[in-house]
Amino acid sequence: MRVLVVTAVPVERDAVTRAFGGGTEVLALPGAELHRTGASDVLAGGVGPAAAAAATAFALAAAPSPYGLVVSAGIGGGFAPAAPLGSLVVASDIVAADLGAETPDGFAPVTALGFGRDRFVPPPALVREVASATGAAPGPVLTVSTVTGTAARADALRAAHPGALAEAMEGFGVAEAAGRAGVPVLELRAVSNAVGPRDRAAWRIGDALAALTEAFGKTAPVLEGWHRHDH
Repeated sequence: MRVLVVTAVPVERDAVTRAFGGGTEVLALPGAELHRTGASDVLAGGVGPAAAAAATAFALAAAPSPYGLVVSAGIGGGFAPAAPLGSLVVASDIVAADLGAETPDGFAPVTALGFGRDRFVPPPALVREVASATGAAPGPVLTVSTVTGTAARADALRAAHPGALAEAMEGFGVAEAAGRAGVPVLELRAVSNAVGPRDRAAWRIGDALAALTEAFGKTAPVLEGWHRHDH
């Protein structure tokens, strides 16, 4: 089974390819490069859900043979204390946290407005296997278009999405493209910062990238042995 891994930026892509022993072939796609690494292809698709969806869709359409799984991967913010700096999170739900409307009663997700969907659910058995192999905490991962920078916004997200472990900017976009192609999706994040007041000095991007490399080293055997019809 061939796997497509979609990150936001090249430094995340490189962290993943290091786990696979480095890229062996680079293919040009519109606006991006696809790094072929054994049974997995790794792509830096851009920041935000729109760029991630477009890049994923291009990669899926251009593939000479169908992918069996798409993985959204990278670093992200963790909700303390459940997801501390340097820890790993694997999404049980990939949630579009700010897709909807503000109302006098608070935020209404797009589904409450009668449109589309606001979440994707990765294969539960695969989530369990990846969590077991890597030590990642399983739970909802939120996709946002604006990184949280205040305590008030962090509290609002916690209230709207109880149990959320992390936020990032690409997972839902990747899942939307994969879902339309009929391909299962997974999201794996290493925590680089706490969700809340923005303090770049406290971010641990290097540690999170190292954790991402280690996680994919442990995840690779799981992905190689997994089949999309496994439960």
